[in-house]
Amino acid sequence: MKIKAIETHVCHARMRNWVFVKVVTDQDGLHGWGEATLEWHTRSIVGAIEDLAELILGEDPTRIEHLWQMMYRQHFWHGHGVVRSTAISGIDIALWDIAGKVAGVPCSKLWGGPVRDRVRTYCHLGGGRLEDFYETSTAEAARFADLASRAVDEGFTAFKSMAVPPTMPLEGLRPIRAAEACVAAMRDAVGDSIDIMVDCHARPSPAMGMQFAKALEPYGLYFLEEPCWPESIDGLAAINRATSTPIATGERLTHLAAFRDLFANQCCEVVQFDLTHCGGFTEGRRIAALADAYRLAIAPHNPQGPVSTAASLEFGFSQPSYVICETVHDDVPWRQDVVQEGFTVEPNGRFVLPNTRPGLGIEINEAAVKQHPFQQELPQRVYYEDGSVGDW
Repeated sequence: MKIKAIETHVCHARMRNWVFVKVVTDQDGLHGWGEATLEWHTRSIVGAIEDLAELILGEDPTRIEHLWQMMYRQHFWHGHGVVRSTAISGIDIALWDIAGKVAGVPCSKLWGGPVRDRVRTYCHLGGGRLEDFYETSTAEAARFADLASRAVDEGFTAFKSMAVPPTMPLEGLRPIRAAEACVAAMRDAVGDSIDIMVDCHARPSPAMGMQFAKALEPYGLYFLEEPCWPESIDGLAAINRATSTPIATGERLTHLAAFRDLFANQCCEVVQFDLTHCGGFTEGRRIAALADAYRLAIAPHNPQGPVSTAASLEFGFSQPSYVICETVHDDVPWRQDVVQEGFTVEPNGRFVLPNTRPGLGIEINEAAVKQHPFQQELPQRVYYEDGSVGDW
């Protein structure tokens, strides 16, 4: 069996272009699906996949570790830059999908079998709809409460919000109080039985991140995500030491060595590597094993398309330290038109039951994808009040 072709299928989903990767073999009907979505870098990703294809066309698709090493180490430049690591991830996920189909079992059984009966999921406020999740102002605390109540009405037991505004490296109390008001409103709306997560989107400096962490501590957050830049190792470690709120980070790291440094410096309690950016299942399993050594929770970053979600869920069934899966369900109204899924979702609680089909258990509707061809992603620009550039 040989790899015959590697295809990219781009599907425009407003803020993102989903980049689906199809690895085709020389056996009739046998192919695998992966995802290599990277916001605002779609052209780069498609080109990177074309470059990598030259390394592995004609190779045995079941030699996954061998092919991963080729993609990561060949052509001189190692594959830990975000564009190349995302391209590697998409191909790697598709290779594991093929391996599961060859064996006739879900991918989780290739990694030792399921370790749980169901995977818990959480949503973005508004289901991931751009205007609700990313553009609701922290001046609208009541709006956060309404969206939180809607998430609970839809069956979720946990949700994530962006209740922290962009801030300069140092500001006064106003943004702190705004964030506090939003989180207080959400907690009042849903009570203590629902888990609330707040994503700072790595907007704050370490100094501001520390203030947000301390101000939000009384509200019992499930975790506080990216309270400062991931490059700020010392800042993350200081915030993690100073608060009882679990700190989550890792979505912007793309290789094992970066996570080694993160863990060794005790920067977080929740690891959010993204399987579509960190090197796919092959590298993701190594990161998860390292996280186990530090007794850290795993909650992968996953705001992308449906192949990414299927991959994150399948991974969750195989990893003991996996606690919850990030899901986006309402970013575009036709999301379910492009995919057939092998797993089922319990409406009450939004728990996912295991995939029963081989591989990832999904199939992409290529005709539906073609109805949403590439468009430039919606730009997201952030400026501070003085006109200087901020972090989105």
